[in-house]
Amino acid sequence: MKSLPGSKKKGCSQGVDATLYLAGEMEGVAMGRRFRRGYTAAEKTEMWDRWQRGESLKSIGRAFGKESSSVHFQLSPHGGIRPAARRRSRLALTLIEREAISRGLAAHQSARSMARLLGRAPSTVSREIRRNGGYNRYRAARADEQAWVRACRPKLCKLATSPWLRQSVARKLRLLWSPEQIAGWLKRAYPGDERSQVSHETIYRSLFVQARGVLKKELLLHLRSQRTMRRPGAKKWQGDARGQIKDMVSIRERPASVEDRAVPGHWEGDLLSGPQNSYIATLVERHTRYVMLVKVANKETQTVISALIKQSKKLPGELKKSLTWDRGKELMDHRKFSLATDIDVYFCDPRSPWQRGSNENTNGLLRQYFPKGTDLSVYSQAQLNKVARQLNERPRKTLGFETPAERFNACVASTG
Repeated sequence: MKSLPGSKKKGCSQGVDATLYLAGEMEGVAMGRRFRRGYTAAEKTEMWDRWQRGESLKSIGRAFGKESSSVHFQLSPHGGIRPAARRRSRLALTLIEREAISRGLAAHQSARSMARLLGRAPSTVSREIRRNGGYNRYRAARADEQAWVRACRPKLCKLATSPWLRQSVARKLRLLWSPEQIAGWLKRAYPGDERSQVSHETIYRSLFVQARGVLKKELLLHLRSQRTMRRPGAKKWQGDARGQIKDMVSIRERPASVEDRAVPGHWEGDLLSGPQNSYIATLVERHTRYVMLVKVANKETQTVISALIKQSKKLPGELKKSLTWDRGKELMDHRKFSLATDIDVYFCDPRSPWQRGSNENTNGLLRQYFPKGTDLSVYSQAQLNKVARQLNERPRKTLGFETPAERFNACVASTG
């Protein structure tokens, strides 16, 4: 008998130890420490959908009530690349047909008669029976399962069949070339020679899916990101939850008159973040570079929208034309803001901070007053106004060393 963990005694004492050990195991199961529910097929499909939309491991884990490590365990064997869905050949026997064969065998029917009933060739039925236990041991469910197993015959990729190509790719990776650069170089060096070319996607797959056994794992260290899993590409990120804002108007639909900064009243906005979920809303007028800072309790859309409405009401009507924001969910209720202020809201393209250049530059200047790691919740609105005033009274080279406050006051005077 194999001894139990931690058990060194024999006889009656060993029996007591075994009883205590098994009791502890049963208690652990009862308390939920040893039971881990897996993922259903539908959950795995949703998991890959979320990953391809660009959601993080933590976000996906929260959706399923699991740790991010559990999600990583599911995705990492495939290198973060969604495996192709398996499909039956239209020529393969179905489970229903296999069950009909099983019933026919139980009724002692011949292979030819069963084939005639199924509309199949007799050789197809006889081979099916022979390879799955014969007339006495054939089981439909088991035969169907084995058919899926035998169908796992993946085609070798080009790097696996061409040692020269594989070595060339590995050599360039060690020189810190990206897979896309390697693919482009091969196409240029060997035009018209398909055997000497490989796509960057194949290189990535060979790196991230180690089960292919083509490119060594240490070559991952030569990639710029040094990730162990492939992240979705830019096109796939367009479905990210950050972009799911109802009635969102793209910056591409913003009037051309806004671009040249000749007309005042067009603003750029963002949230400056700090630890402990602390934030400050920053607003910059494009024509004058005038800054307004708004204290917000959190980044919930109702909180941010209410604070922006309150701040906007302090502005003259002629200086309230548009607001350009990034795709943060804090402005999901932008329609409420537009109805209350008569200010049109436009949203930047994904990961395009330069489309709010004035705001991004100002956020950088604000880090002189609020270094990274500063808890922003401790600042009152009066203190924020003081910081904004200091920024607005600093001469700016882009304004011919005029201050934003001077330029802004001139605009207010002209509209008054």
